[in-house]
Amino acid sequence: MKVLVTGFEPFGGEKINPSWAAVRRLPDEVEGVEVIKFQLPVTFNGVRETLPRMIVKEHPDAVVLTGQAGGRPNITVERVAINVMDSTMPDNEGYKPEDEPVFEGALTAYFATLPIKVIVRALRKAKIPASISNTAGTYVCNAAMFTALHTIAVSGMDAKAGFIHVPFSHEQALDKPRPSMALETIEKALEISIRTLIDDLNRERI
Repeated sequence: MKVLVTGFEPFGGEKINPSWAAVRRLPDEVEGVEVIKFQLPVTFNGVRETLPRMIVKEHPDAVVLTGQAGGRPNITVERVAINVMDSTMPDNEGYKPEDEPVFEGALTAYFATLPIKVIVRALRKAKIPASISNTAGTYVCNAAMFTALHTIAVSGMDAKAGFIHVPFSHEQALDKPRPSMALETIEKALEISIRTLIDDLNRERI
């Protein structure tokens, strides 16, 4: 088995993005499962072009997308992605869509197929603040989640997919009064999430 795990490049004037900073530190193998790490651009067009190619090329058993949600105090596992791109802040290419679909003619929304409640319980058991989120927003993170689930659906693949938002790292919060989490804790949370997902996949195959 293999799991594709993605994080994003920095955006919004930040020097780092804790999602990719944590993903790149993950082991290359977890419980005998290959972990493929990939950095996504914070661009609507880039995500819609590169992510489908990566998924089809690697044909993973699961896709775990991660991104920064500055201002959120905990790890948030997303429930749903919607077919909307709408932003007041430009992406890293300067693109600022308004009420545009991620993909024309696609479904209105996709639910995550990761075991979201099981992951949250595992994180909280490890004393890591975590909860389910019912909105991934309408920025590039939502577009990435929708793209992954849509690609899997139209390709007829049998793969799980979903999105995990992480808070600012402590480094990012030095000069702003915002909630933050140690990068080591974010990395631990992602590894626990992957282990939990692998256990769930193994149970399904028994």
